Amino acid sequence: MRSVKLTEAEVVRVDLGDRSYAIEIGPGLLVHGIPPDIVESASTVIVVSNDVVFPLYGGAVLAALSAAGRPARSLVLPDGEAHKTWVTLNRIFDELLAHACDRNTLLIALGGGVVGDMVGFAAATYQRGIAFVQVPTTLLAQVDSSVGGKTAINHPLGKNMVGAFHQPKHVLIDTDVLATLPDREYRAGLAEVIKYGVALDAAFFDWLEANLDALNAREHRALAYAIRRSCEIKAVVVAGDEFEKNRSGGRALLNFGHTFGHAIESSLGYGVWLHGEAVGCGMALAAGFSASRGLLCAADHQRIVALLERAGLTLALPGIAPETMIEHMSRDKKNEHAAIRLILLDGIGQSRADVSSPNAEIAAFLRG
Repeated sequence: MRSVKLTEAEVVRVDLGDRSYAIEIGPGLLVHGIPPDIVESASTVIVVSNDVVFPLYGGAVLAALSAAGRPARSLVLPDGEAHKTWVTLNRIFDELLAHACDRNTLLIALGGGVVGDMVGFAAATYQRGIAFVQVPTTLLAQVDSSVGGKTAINHPLGKNMVGAFHQPKHVLIDTDVLATLPDREYRAGLAEVIKYGVALDAAFFDWLEANLDALNAREHRALAYAIRRSCEIKAVVVAGDEFEKNRSGGRALLNFGHTFGHAIESSLGYGVWLHGEAVGCGMALAAGFSASRGLLCAADHQRIVALLERAGLTLALPGIAPETMIEHMSRDKKNEHAAIRLILLDGIGQSRADVSSPNAEIAAFLRG
């Protein structure tokens, strides 16, 4: 990973050999568009968005492509986690097939994590793989789901259980789009930012404690740094363990709080809680469970809870029976030989994968 300072934007590189790509971060980037070398080689360009984001930013993306001599079509999908399904995914395939798109087609994902995941999955599987670009418009997607090449749709029994690894050609993060992001979506994104500090970078956690008021106020300088640092951390982890093969940690550590969080989402029904809201609660639970096992000291546990609360996240488990949580957690992708694999903390910035916790112990903790 290398972070390169530019005049108008910053670029973080994800180093993956011939699949390497840039994460471009800065204000007003939608106007400048996708780098010419990426769009010029495409036979067809399709911008895929949703019915909330496209009216706001679709015109700017299409205008930038047209100005670059690459007019594009658009496909607008319904918004929300409840639509991250085979039915919606098939609409992308319908569009590709209806226009006889070939393997040189370029898909552009304009939206949050749902759009990015579905477009990436479509790109991974259409004619066994075509190119796509991520243009994330939520904070959560900018710092997490747009980077790293994990693509998927949901199944009623499990979050992101059907998908593929497929890296984008480029990630374009326009920080200006966050001005229109609803407060609830913004707080959900802060949960993923906080995750990087809690699980992987104690110095970044310290910075977040000192600057959370500025982040809550959406101050540009603080927000730009938080996005860049989050992307830097993820780029390093992905470069070292692209396909999550490191069973003792590696990329799995990016899922801190997600085993509990995904269980919350699937138990309540997708879309009742936003992904970041569930992850925020999941991090509080994972930190609490780490403390209950004597791994995390009380002071660090209190610091984590306090920071999540300052970000406006709900930390109480929303009335889900422990048995229901265990049922959904038992289907988590990180599990090994039917054992729930949690990401636990030995300290702030010190996370590790753990499969030594019996289901009964986890259930007892959830009962309080």
